[in-house]
Amino acid sequence: MRIIEKVSEMQQQADAWRREGKRIALVPTMGYLHRGHLTLMQKVRNHADIAVMSVFVNPIQFGPGEDFERYPRDMERDVRLAKEVGVDVAFSPSATDMYPEGYQTHIEVTEVTRPLCGKSRPGHFQGVTTVVGKLFHIVKPHTAIFGEKDFQQLVAIRRMVRDLNMDIEILGHPIVREEDGLAMSSRNVYLNSEQRNNALRLSQSLREAQTLVRQGERNSAAILAQVRNILEAGKDMRIDYAEMRHPETLQEAQQIEGPTLLALAVFVGATRLIDNCILNASA
Repeated sequence: MRIIEKVSEMQQQADAWRREGKRIALVPTMGYLHRGHLTLMQKVRNHADIAVMSVFVNPIQFGPGEDFERYPRDMERDVRLAKEVGVDVAFSPSATDMYPEGYQTHIEVTEVTRPLCGKSRPGHFQGVTTVVGKLFHIVKPHTAIFGEKDFQQLVAIRRMVRDLNMDIEILGHPIVREEDGLAMSSRNVYLNSEQRNNALRLSQSLREAQTLVRQGERNSAAILAQVRNILEAGKDMRIDYAEMRHPETLQEAQQIEGPTLLALAVFVGATRLIDNCILNASA
């Protein structure tokens, strides 16, 4: 597997592939790969001739006091794992190459980034859409794939692609979970054994919500009350948000009238975890 570190080299290689008529797929990551990432990489092999993984811990999507400096990094391990699932190129640029001195241009998607993580982490999604937009221009993919655990991110990127007429197919992939239900995340490594056990309350609360809907409950407030009860019963846990939203517009949903996003963000100790599911009244 080839490793490319320079933006200009990646652009030249992408141009060459396109001249040869090859279809390029991109899997954007911040590295420290887990099985969820690898599942995305395996999936894009069915959609392209060339699979590119980007590894870049993007400084502009982290706010003050967040975990940019301690975010887990292990490039050697990432390359080994990606190679095993058939990735062709790892693109790992430096921050100074991505954001040269004097950099002042950003991409901002407005409405769908206001609630949920956008409310809790001001500026986060501007950093996400900016870096993804830059990666699209550098890697020049025909398709790109994102996990649905970061559901709001996926919605924002799809909105950006539509609004800016980007000729890129955006694929989403269902959340990949551990056997006990915990959504896979690079940040799970921050959890000690007790916190890891408490973190299971996120997926447990989602399952309880799904059960309530199957039993006929349609009122969002009633469902969220049960979700909060499960989460708040955990030791050293603090709810950032637990909300019902329309899965495309992310507008608040008072009733379950069709597919409805139940989105969670919860601090387990100092670690902020997110999870979600789609509730459907017809299911």
